[in-house]
Amino acid sequence: MPTPSTLNIALQNRTNSNTVYAYITGRAPDHNNALFILQRDGITPYYPTSPPEDGTSLEQDCAIRLGAPDTTTTVTTPHLDSARIWFSVDGKLTFKLNRGPALVEPSVSNRSDPNIDTNWGFAEFTYNNLQLYANITYVDFVSVPISLTLTSTTGATQHVTGMPANGLDIVCAGLRDQDARDNAGWSSLVVRRHGRNLRALSPNIGIVVDPLLFKGYFEPYVDQVWHKYVTKPLSVNTQTSSGVINGQVIQPELILGAHAFSKPSTRDIFSCSTGPFEERGSAERGNLIARLSAALNRSTILVDDTIPDTPPTYFQHPITNHYARIVHDANLDGRGYAFPYDDVTPTGGRDQSGAVNHGSPRLLTVAVGGNGASLLGPGIRAEL
Repeated sequence: MPTPSTLNIALQNRTNSNTVYAYITGRAPDHNNALFILQRDGITPYYPTSPPEDGTSLEQDCAIRLGAPDTTTTVTTPHLDSARIWFSVDGKLTFKLNRGPALVEPSVSNRSDPNIDTNWGFAEFTYNNLQLYANITYVDFVSVPISLTLTSTTGATQHVTGMPANGLDIVCAGLRDQDARDNAGWSSLVVRRHGRNLRALSPNIGIVVDPLLFKGYFEPYVDQVWHKYVTKPLSVNTQTSSGVINGQVIQPELILGAHAFSKPSTRDIFSCSTGPFEERGSAERGNLIARLSAALNRSTILVDDTIPDTPPTYFQHPITNHYARIVHDANLDGRGYAFPYDDVTPTGGRDQSGAVNHGSPRLLTVAVGGNGASLLGPGIRAEL
């Protein structure tokens, strides 16, 4: 049975601020995949038309003001693909339109972005005829904590805890501590404004801001990997109809079935999408890229010659994605996308990505701020 044409989303203010805004954007599959932005009343859709020039302001007010701390504002959206729920604290966000129309979203890597000094974050979701899928994300940065609770029509719930209210400070302290240990540059990911932590950038975004950051960091580890698999086979379970693909290093490349991979650089590993990890239109290669990227970010590929690996082996090598390690440790349930393929787990393994999904959803509750965060999920105190 297809899902209903609309979805109720409960937006909870779990910050200490009386000035919190939400924005919901995406593509509307039931409206010719048009660009969608929810208007300030939380009900009315806004389908922008192509503007005459790039950088045009929105024609509608789409800032949904939340109530005071510990209150809930319920909004309604249609089916949406590649959707985001944005939050900003103590100020509004600025969105612009380019020709197309294409939405110009807030950026943490563009120093001239009008939102660069604003405290903001987002969660992602897709709501289509088949299901609701939503996740929290730290792939680009850590800022204000966000949690998710999905309630189905049967009353069953799924919950992603997110970070506590001081989660960002925990992450920033962890990055500084790691930098004191290895002097690799982790503290450079911390962004401060007015004497306080504003956000922590992911290594991938950090390299966008400063291309010299982490230069040469993963290369010694990759050299060890290439050395090991010259004499030993590597097995990759694609967890698809392709099954397990075996391979070995035949210098200078790692050969897995019909696919050859050159040595990835640090940038390639953190991005999961450049160099040998660039998608080339092959689903099988894409599955290999996801699993190799995850094994390298988690530094498990030297531990076990069969991947994906199990969580106890993650981030144990001195050369690893310490940002991802610190982020997972800061989440109360240890879950949340910390790099692009953080959803890779062994078959039947515990979710690492901080996702919820259901084919018959009744309500998605999204809480911002982290106050009262718990493994059980925050209660809804008021409907506005």
